Amino acid sequence: MPTDDERAQVEHLLGRPPLGAFEIVVRDAAGLPVVIMNHPLLDDGRPMPTRYWLVGADLRSRVGTLESTGGVRAAEAAVDAAALAAAHDRYASERERAIPADHEGPRPSGGVGGTRQGVKCLHAHYAWHLAGGDDPVGRWVEEQLQAHGPTGVVGSPEKSVDTTVPELVAAVDCGTSSTRLLIGDGTTTVERLMRITRLGEGVDATGRLAPQAIARVVAVLEEFRQVLDRHGVTRVRATATSAARDAVNRDEFFDAAEAALGVRPELLPGLEEGRLSFAGATADLDPADGPFLVLDIGGGSTEFVVGTDEAEGVLSCDIGCVRLTEQWIEHDPPLPEELAACLSIVEGHIDDVRREIPSVSEVRTLVGLAGTVSCVAAVELGLAEYDRDLIHHFRLTREAVEDVFRTLVTENREQRLENPGMEEARTDVIVGGLCVLVKVMRQLGFDECLVSEADILDGLVAAQVGDPPAAGRA
Repeated sequence: MPTDDERAQVEHLLGRPPLGAFEIVVRDAAGLPVVIMNHPLLDDGRPMPTRYWLVGADLRSRVGTLESTGGVRAAEAAVDAAALAAAHDRYASERERAIPADHEGPRPSGGVGGTRQGVKCLHAHYAWHLAGGDDPVGRWVEEQLQAHGPTGVVGSPEKSVDTTVPELVAAVDCGTSSTRLLIGDGTTTVERLMRITRLGEGVDATGRLAPQAIARVVAVLEEFRQVLDRHGVTRVRATATSAARDAVNRDEFFDAAEAALGVRPELLPGLEEGRLSFAGATADLDPADGPFLVLDIGGGSTEFVVGTDEAEGVLSCDIGCVRLTEQWIEHDPPLPEELAACLSIVEGHIDDVRREIPSVSEVRTLVGLAGTVSCVAAVELGLAEYDRDLIHHFRLTREAVEDVFRTLVTENREQRLENPGMEEARTDVIVGGLCVLVKVMRQLGFDECLVSEADILDGLVAAQVGDPPAAGRA
C-alpha cells in the first residue's frame, strides 16, 4: 500500500484525491509515480474497470499528444485484431482474479480501459504495458514515444526540464448548467474545475435569473477567486452564455459576479460562443480529419459549428439539456410523448442548421462537447469516477449512444444514478441532452462522435495568450 507521501504525490499528479485502494507499480528515474494499479472495486463496492492508470505528468501529456494526432486509429490499424482481442481478455482475467471470491455485487466489465474491443484509450494500454502487461497497443505506443526521446521511466535517462515559467491566464464560463474554470498557459493546463450551479433554473418560465441560482454561482466564483490567487493569476476572461442572454436581470448577476471574482463577465453572443468552442475543441485535431462539426450541447443552447482550420459556419439554437427538460419533460422516467416532443423540437433546429450551414453535409468528423457528451462517454466506459484522459477523444459509436439512450430514458433518477459514470448532478437533465445528441447522429447520419474535453474554456485561454492585458481584466 502507498505511504501518505506517495498518496499525496498521486493526488497531485491526478489533480484530485484517488478513490479506492491502489499500488504504485511503475516509477520514473526520480522515484515519482508513473503507473498505479487500482483495486477492481472501490471502497463502497462499485466496480473500477480500469486496472492500470498512467499518472506520470510528462507521459500523460506525450500520450495525449499522440492521441490528438490520430494515434488511436493508427494503433488500431497497426496492431493485429486477434492479438488485441486476446490482450483485452488477458486484462479482464487478471482484474477478475483480484476480486474477492465472496464479492456478490456489480463487477467491472470490458478489457483494457473498460472497453470490450478495439482501441479507445492509449493511456490505459500504455500504462498496462509499462506495468509488464502483454499489450500490443502499449508496445506500439512505446515505439512512437521512443522515436521522439526517452520515456523517463526507471532505467531511462532523466529528461531535461525547461525551468522557464510561462504566464498563466484563466477563463471562467458561467453557463446555464455549470460554472467552470480553466487556468493554463495555452499549452499546459494547471487547473480545470467544474461545479454544477444551474444558473438557468426557471429562466424559461420567468425570464429572470432566480436569486438562489445567482447565489450558487457567486459562491463558486468566490471559490474560483481563491484558486486564481493561489496560482498568482492576474489575467482572467469570464463569460456568461445562454441563461444570462435570456434574463432581464442579468446586470444584477453581473454585479454580484464581479464583486466575487474581480472580473465582470462578458455577455457572449451565441455565434461567438460557437467560434470559441470550435477553436478550443479543434486545436489538437488533425485538419485532415475535417471538416468538423463541433456540437456544443449546453444547458440552454446548443451551438453547431462547421469548419476545418477555423469556424466557417455557426448556428446557436435554443435547445439544451436544461431547457428541453424544463419545457417538455414532467415525468420520471419521461413519458413516450415527452421524448417524442423533445426529439421533434431538436429535429426542427437541425433542419435550420442544414439550411443555414449547407456545408454541414460535407462534415467528416462530429466532435461532441460539454457535460451531456462526457457523461454518456463515462457511462459507456463504466467509469467509477471522472478521468479526463479516458474521456477526452474517446470515440462514441452511434450504437453506444443509442444503447445509453435506451437505458437512461427507461429509468428513474435513482436508477440512472446506479449506472457507473452517471454524475448525480446531471441525472435529472441527461435525457434532455441525450435527445440532442441522438437526434443529431440520426438525422445527420453520423456513425461516431469524437468526445472532446477541450472546449470554450480552452478557446478563451488561447485567445488571451500573447495578447496584452485588456482594461477591466483582473
